[in-house]
Amino acid sequence: MATRLVQITMKARDDSALGRFWAEALGWGIDSEAPGVTNLEPVGLTYPDPAAVCIDIVADPEPKTVKNRVHLDLATTSTAHQTELVERLKDLGATLADVGQGDVPWTVMADPEGNEFCVLEPRPIYQDTGPVAAVVVDCTDPRAMARFWGEAMDWTLHEVTDTYAALRSSKGVGPYLEFIRTLDTKSVWNRVHLDISPYPDDDLEEEAARLRALGATDPDIDQSAFPWTVLVDPEGNEFCLLTPR
Repeated sequence: MATRLVQITMKARDDSALGRFWAEALGWGIDSEAPGVTNLEPVGLTYPDPAAVCIDIVADPEPKTVKNRVHLDLATTSTAHQTELVERLKDLGATLADVGQGDVPWTVMADPEGNEFCVLEPRPIYQDTGPVAAVVVDCTDPRAMARFWGEAMDWTLHEVTDTYAALRSSKGVGPYLEFIRTLDTKSVWNRVHLDISPYPDDDLEEEAARLRALGATDPDIDQSAFPWTVLVDPEGNEFCLLTPR
């Protein structure tokens, strides 16, 4: 049994407006499965597909109060492309952001609802990922997070150190999942979280039990109305185990 990272979920005060921003930013298609939910995926992709980690944006009235612990890194192919992309994103409503990064070759930005993301300088490792280079998770122990998520999913571990870890789909396509060591600790429910899915023939309850045995725990919320299972990873980050499909 194993899972795969299929999407991230963002909370937003206006899911439609934020969905339009990210659809234009990434060049993806936009849809909605229900009121208050905006779905984004590459045009022509049959979900789920390891070539992309899709985005669900869900309406939530609570405002953003702290730096997100999960963010996107966007890929570029040249220095000129990086400059052009930053300017285009500004035109779409993004702003430059200061999260204490100092003098770095990438550009830190915030979307119209304040969600941080990075526009990376060109790096060979990301030349075949598509517009999203990586889904990045802040953590205190990248090695421990790599162990948990490497066993939770069928993704391949590419690198791990005391400060950084990176995994990618075992198919060798799509963005990376990266864990970056940070000094701050989690203090509120994440506004951006990972959604993973078992394979079609797997059992949701058995997979949830396997993840708990690896170190996941259950949050103190009522899940009786959900067709999916909400769990928490070893560093307290909420994630959803979706119904197999």
